Amino acid sequence: MALPGIYAAASLLTSIVPDQIQPAGIDLRIGEIHVFQEHGFLGVRGRKIPTSKPLEPEGDKWLLKPGYYKIVFMDAIAIPSNAVGMCFPRSSLLRMGVMLGCAVWDPGYRGRGEALLIVGNPHGVEIEVGARVAQLVFIRVYPQLGERYSGIYQGERLAGEKI
Repeated sequence: MALPGIYAAASLLTSIVPDQIQPAGIDLRIGEIHVFQEHGFLGVRGRKIPTSKPLEPEGDKWLLKPGYYKIVFMDAIAIPSNAVGMCFPRSSLLRMGVMLGCAVWDPGYRGRGEALLIVGNPHGVEIEVGARVAQLVFIRVYPQLGERYSGIYQGERLAGEKI
């Protein structure tokens, strides 16, 4: 069962604007865009996340050429222990030739998440700082089994914010 956006809004840690609340979830805003600086590694017993460098916006927007970028969401989230977050690109991005790759956000995850932005439009795209780029949909976990998320990304980019 997908939970209504007003339920999801209660799980946001940062202030939101009314436009972010949707019937079946909540929109997430873009806070940073990074370019990758090196290769990554994913193994059986370990990983190496590549370093990245933030792009400075030109004024209040980024002018992106075709390519792959890491984004950091502006909104800090706390996923309830009885739900899972599923992140999807907003349809406006898709209509511009831009894709957003997101992962599952497990019950209990807290942080300011990241995603992969793929600009496929050969003419590029302009994205304003704070634009809504993703929709996070909360799906009820029932029966609630297992533990809450406690992986390496727990609390990422919260900078001391209390949850």
